[in-house]
Amino acid sequence: MTAATGALLRAPASWPRWAILLVTALAARAATFGDPIVHVDEEFYFLTAQRWLEGAIPYVGIWDRKPIGLFLIYLPPAMLGAPLGVWAYQAMALACVVFTALLIARIADRAGWRAGSTIGAALYILFLNMADGQGGQSPIFYNLMVAGAFALVLPGEADRLHDWRRVARAMVAMLLFGLAMQVKYSAVFEGMFLGLWLLWREHRLGGSPVRLAALAVPMVVLAVGPTGIAWWAYAAIGHGEAFWYANFGSIFERRSDPWFRLLGNFLKCAAVLGPLLYLAGRSWRMSVDEMKGGEESEAQVRTLAFGWLGAALFGFLVFGSWFSHYTLPVMVPAALCAGAWLGGSARGQRWALPVLLGSLIVGQAFVISSIMIRGTGSQIAAFSRAIGSGPGCLYVYSGNSALYSYTGRCHVTRWIFPSHLTRDREQGAIGIDQPGEVDRIFAQRPQFVVMRPLYIGELPEVRARAIAHLKAGGYRLKGQWPVGNLMLDLYEAQATAASTR
Repeated sequence: MTAATGALLRAPASWPRWAILLVTALAARAATFGDPIVHVDEEFYFLTAQRWLEGAIPYVGIWDRKPIGLFLIYLPPAMLGAPLGVWAYQAMALACVVFTALLIARIADRAGWRAGSTIGAALYILFLNMADGQGGQSPIFYNLMVAGAFALVLPGEADRLHDWRRVARAMVAMLLFGLAMQVKYSAVFEGMFLGLWLLWREHRLGGSPVRLAALAVPMVVLAVGPTGIAWWAYAAIGHGEAFWYANFGSIFERRSDPWFRLLGNFLKCAAVLGPLLYLAGRSWRMSVDEMKGGEESEAQVRTLAFGWLGAALFGFLVFGSWFSHYTLPVMVPAALCAGAWLGGSARGQRWALPVLLGSLIVGQAFVISSIMIRGTGSQIAAFSRAIGSGPGCLYVYSGNSALYSYTGRCHVTRWIFPSHLTRDREQGAIGIDQPGEVDRIFAQRPQFVVMRPLYIGELPEVRARAIAHLKAGGYRLKGQWPVGNLMLDLYEAQATAASTR
């Protein structure tokens, strides 16, 4: 072990773990603080929360598939407006990342992986940047709930069958999964795994089939309860069908991307997850002696950790699409298990510092590349000033939905997320005809229209329809503004003879 690595591994003895992880998170994420266009998803989550505050109910006045819990998380920052609200949601995301990392370290301690617990927690923070996790993607928030659920139910030597506190923790854990699913439904696979493990654990402690059934019912109720409450709330205001279609029906109607695009996405995800999974695999192969033995409960925690990793990986694989941020939930158990080898074996200890430094450097390279491609807050601010504020509405045909947030201009369709109306895979999956909705939008004559260049996956007939409306409606090109590696066109409606009389 090198002297530097030894100092790193001894750091928790002299520095608070929370401080180490907080500094790591600040260093990893500082480049994007205050950036409103870290990712198109976050732009839209923030905008949806803003418009909800103004009266546009999600799924009714503004449409998307994400669960209502995600937009609830963004509500407090949205109250601050842009740009202050952007800083606020990113501060919330930072806190969630640090607390999730602390839970990773705590679980590792209970698994007998104390030497690598802080290393695994830091790896989680650093790897997030490689998969668009440097901002406020939904897994950043629900990973904390999932990690909390597992941390609550870790097996111990003192566990007894009729200990009501142990059962209560299991119920709270399933409720946390219920809340996590209202941030993103993909948490269901990890929740199912934990529920089945809890019942198996009950059986191992001597629980009868009747007792298992009696526990299973409230566990399921708590897990699906938040979703049921959300559906009931929408039904109570007359929009139950809209909630059901947006959250469930439309998901199964969305088309798949072409195979070559799916393959490309999968390979990118594999490249990101590969190192973590390799390190986790090394931990799996470690002998009991290398893991320092320990209590029987530690071995059970280790088994639970690897089972969790398998469930998270299954959830990633089964959903398809394989966008890079879909790997973020897998990183929690993968980093947890990876830290075991890096801290608990002689060879791993030699590699710990290079792995951490390499992860920081590669992560920053991903972040800088993303900024160059997607753009900066100053570019959006400049574009927003060109549009200005006023009574005329804005239509972002393709481009950044953050322009709505920064200009405050009204929208002319509830399908504000641009690709819902323009992407080929959304045909027949959003509840309306895409070209027909574009016709309806231009019939309202928005004051400004924003268009980016044609992108892969855009429906040519929809773009042609929009361009025809711009020409027929007398729109003029006001100018082009750079946002990242693109030039975005801004069209402005010209006053008609009737409007000038």
